[in-house]
Amino acid sequence: MSRARPPAGFVTIGDEIYISLVPTNGAATNENEPAPHVILILYPKQLGAQARHLQNYTRPYAKLYPNAAQILVKCSPSFIYTSERGKQRRLLPVVDALEALDCLPAGGASVKHVNRVRPRVLIHVFSNGGSAQLTALGRLLSSKYPSLPPSERLVSALILDSCPAAGDVRTIYAAFRRAVSNLVARCIILALLYIVHAIHLCLSMAFGKEMIVLEYQKMQLLKRRLLPWMNAGTPRLYIFSKKDEQMPWKEIQQHAESGKKAGLDVRCELFEESGHVAHMRLDRKRYWASVQDVWEGACRECHSEGADSAVKKTKNEA
Repeated sequence: MSRARPPAGFVTIGDEIYISLVPTNGAATNENEPAPHVILILYPKQLGAQARHLQNYTRPYAKLYPNAAQILVKCSPSFIYTSERGKQRRLLPVVDALEALDCLPAGGASVKHVNRVRPRVLIHVFSNGGSAQLTALGRLLSSKYPSLPPSERLVSALILDSCPAAGDVRTIYAAFRRAVSNLVARCIILALLYIVHAIHLCLSMAFGKEMIVLEYQKMQLLKRRLLPWMNAGTPRLYIFSKKDEQMPWKEIQQHAESGKKAGLDVRCELFEESGHVAHMRLDRKRYWASVQDVWEGACRECHSEGADSAVKKTKNEA
């Protein structure tokens, strides 16, 4: 079976994983340049991940940050329920690309190498499918680099568009009604999902615990070091809407508030009228202004931490 053609300006590096054809030595550019070296986009396939949809994000990013390498990762609805080994195997090309771009020490390189190159990474996640990819990537990198020390010199920001939320039967139906066009297949999948949801409710009542995959995923997203270069100071932007039929906005807001209570740097951009992953189409200017603002916040955070470290080092030497 032949692979799908990559979007314009990208080449295929894995199963529906692509990298842009811009210069790939971004991590070696001027350290004082306030732009990301790598933009990682995690986009669920069921959201209409055709070229024209994805170009609504890849083209503005190329215009905003022309020297940044973009890594685009699509995922199907089944990814959330794939085995852990299957998830990690599918995401290995992403790890290889991050190593090649000096975001991670390659092969047997010293872990200190990642501190020397100072990569800047912007992660843009869409819906629960993208969140599932992000948390799986985090677990993969933690297992591959268990001793990789966090560094204040790594600039990073995370954007969560229309996620995370476990939802209910109504939102599950809305999501898969759009994801699966074949009526018979849709009925079979929805029947299985309703059964799983019923089992979840029974287990929750019996044990007083949340037993669903998406709830575990939400907890994972609250980790300070979700990815090796992240920490509590990494800005996290939630973009969501009151009119989203698939992801209850109050549940996303509650997750953001939990992050704030946990000491994370959390920002929210709440829209009033946009649908699921449709905020950018409703107000492009506002959307991309919020993206630029969270990245600039990440750069300010890094400069602040770097200045504090320099002061401490001077005091210690004195």
